Amino acid sequence: MTRILHIDSSSRPGRSDQKQHGSHTRRLTAQFIQNWLEKSPNTEVIYRDVGTNPPQPTTGDWVHAAFTNPADREDWMQDALRESDQLVDELLAADIIVAGVPMYNFGMPAQMKAWVDNIVRVGRTFGFDRARGDVPYWPLVTDNKSVVVLSARGDYGYDPKGRIAHMNHVEGGVFTPLQYIGISDQYGAAIEYDEFADERTAQSIKEAEQKVIKLVDTLMAKHCNINAA
Repeated sequence: MTRILHIDSSSRPGRSDQKQHGSHTRRLTAQFIQNWLEKSPNTEVIYRDVGTNPPQPTTGDWVHAAFTNPADREDWMQDALRESDQLVDELLAADIIVAGVPMYNFGMPAQMKAWVDNIVRVGRTFGFDRARGDVPYWPLVTDNKSVVVLSARGDYGYDPKGRIAHMNHVEGGVFTPLQYIGISDQYGAAIEYDEFADERTAQSIKEAEQKVIKLVDTLMAKHCNINAA
């Protein structure tokens, strides 16, 4: 059975297709999940809303605990890592990660960064050994996972080769650490022109929704051996 980890990180409650000033990224992730379940209703979906319930940011105690051998951890160290362990478990259990990640000031929301920092874990999602020399790190997530980042931007031209692509640190901010731990099958779609609130916004929404449907078909063929009709 396929498992999907569905993450929303927008600070906005509600979806833009259901609520005025609702979230475009929540709209896109919900569409992905709905479209997927219509074709594969037995899929297990794990939902994590870091937008309204953000993970605790990492601290000095967290780092100390994470880099301590599990057999030597004291009780306070187990407490410091408990939420991170749960987030890592959810990630490792999933075949597909679908994350709604809006652009806030050219990067991901702080609550999404907190999720990333909690799941990039030495000994759990990446290995570290100084004896390996100049490349002491290696990925530990070696099974066949895919990640989809569904974003929204107030301006336009952030896609690769776009007029301000160099100012987009959203997808790279998510894709790079996930590739680092071993998840290199990566996809994305985004709504632009949000702050313009005109026909260009509507067209961008339409195009992003069409791309989401195509991504469902692509990943369903990959993970479920179900081809698009």
